[in-house]
Amino acid sequence: MSDSSFASSTPSASPTAASSVAWQALQQHADATRGLQLRQAFAEHPERFDALSEQAAGIFLDYSKNLVTEDTMRLLFSLARERGVEARRDAMFGGERINNTEDRAVLHAALRAPREVAGATVDGRPVGAEVHAVLDRLGQCAESIRSGAWTGYTGKAITDVVNIGIGGSYLGPKMVCQALRTFAHPRLSMHFVSNVDGHDLDALLTRVNPETTLFIIASKTFTTQETMMNAQSARSWFLQHGEEKDLAKHFVAVSTNTEAVTAFGIDPANMFGFWDWVGGRYSVWSAIGLPVAIAVGADGFREFLAGAHAMDEHFRAAPLERNLPAILALIGIWNRNFLGMSSISIAPYHQDLASLPGYLQQLEMESNGKHVDADGKPLTVATCPVIWGDTGTNGQHAYFQLLHQGTDVIPVDFIASLAAAHALPGHQEALLANCFAQSEALMRGKTEDEVRAELAGQNMSAERIAALAPHRTFPGNRPSTMLLLDALTPASLGALIALYEHKVFVQGVIWGVNSFDQWGVELGKVLAKTIMNELVAGPNTKAHDASTNGLIARARAALSQPSN
Repeated sequence: MSDSSFASSTPSASPTAASSVAWQALQQHADATRGLQLRQAFAEHPERFDALSEQAAGIFLDYSKNLVTEDTMRLLFSLARERGVEARRDAMFGGERINNTEDRAVLHAALRAPREVAGATVDGRPVGAEVHAVLDRLGQCAESIRSGAWTGYTGKAITDVVNIGIGGSYLGPKMVCQALRTFAHPRLSMHFVSNVDGHDLDALLTRVNPETTLFIIASKTFTTQETMMNAQSARSWFLQHGEEKDLAKHFVAVSTNTEAVTAFGIDPANMFGFWDWVGGRYSVWSAIGLPVAIAVGADGFREFLAGAHAMDEHFRAAPLERNLPAILALIGIWNRNFLGMSSISIAPYHQDLASLPGYLQQLEMESNGKHVDADGKPLTVATCPVIWGDTGTNGQHAYFQLLHQGTDVIPVDFIASLAAAHALPGHQEALLANCFAQSEALMRGKTEDEVRAELAGQNMSAERIAALAPHRTFPGNRPSTMLLLDALTPASLGALIALYEHKVFVQGVIWGVNSFDQWGVELGKVLAKTIMNELVAGPNTKAHDASTNGLIARARAALSQPSN
């Protein structure tokens, strides 16, 4: 690639976001619509729900309870076009090196393109055949384990699969396996270890049988500190029961470092690779998804990929006005940059999506948590909000108080499945009722007049009503978005994840950041290696501040004490 073509692919080739015509028009619009009341908007425009909702790839998106009008959306679509979202989207799918700080293409979408579809290219080289070769091997491995043909060193079928990874090698597979629990093989239990804290692995090893446990070591370089420490500890635990020749039956690798994998004792035939154009937090579609393929089967994994591909095709083809990822992203831009909202809560009303808020934390905050643009220039606009949340009805009894009556206005993404995967009577109706009610309550609120009338109906004294009314008043007018799935399936989950991936991409383009590097993760890793050595050999007092030196000294003293 020539220098000129490389430069043209950087996202900040256009002026900064804040200097764009559309941005300035949105600022004026925000000032003019500051008094928008959602109650009134729904009352005056009965068609608001129909006008501000869309559906694609099995997902229904209702954004009518956000603080927007059709004029707001028109201006936001203009902003997206002015910032070059469509051209950047085409560059990504076309295999251009849009990750400019690492000089890499960004082609996680190529991992889910069907075999019969002409795949993406990198530097003119098609990658589809390579992708499907790995997927085929992945599927064969998964089916061998599921069928019982893959046995441990004593001839028993595998019953427990332990994925050892961190970051995207942990959050994605764990979240998806948990979400697709009802599709999983009944004999197999899936476990996920990431934390270098030995309590994580130790607690698991007390519950699994070395004769029937398979470990997946997920580290592209096979050098990731936390992952390899856990891997070596798992290896040592296994060798207390089996022999070195048995390691190949109980350990597989997702890596590209054949030499290190072989030295560990893993058969290279059981090593599954991926590519530098797949970022960690976008890698669940690759060999990193091996635990998913084992849990739900090769066909289930293909359905998961197909759902994501359906969202990819929608994102590529639909006009921005009907484009779910673009709409979701632009609502976020409006809330963050024009209404000053600094966080967003994710509220999945499905217990099997319990890990989704944590997964989206990494996806969004590691991608767009940047303070400089893609050219390294300081940003003049706020970027990624804080992402947090919990499953729906649990959250209602934990932090929804703040959402309804707190001093900060925090948008909420409600996510629900219309169909249940269980037969317990009444539960799904209660779940959906709570989900829809919370969304309505955030929007409507309760006025002081309504509170006073309600309390008066309870024959309460005027003095008591006056004392209680402020506490029972809800300001309302708090924005939320509703995402409905017909059912939580491999396909619908794939589409949901891809929707959020493309939302992140659109916001990154508008802010002008590179959404596909994560240099902020690296500094702590480098310092940790130094401190690790000093905890053993003694601190270099000239290398650290007084606080860090003091903490190292206290830790050394504690570590030198005999264990109980």
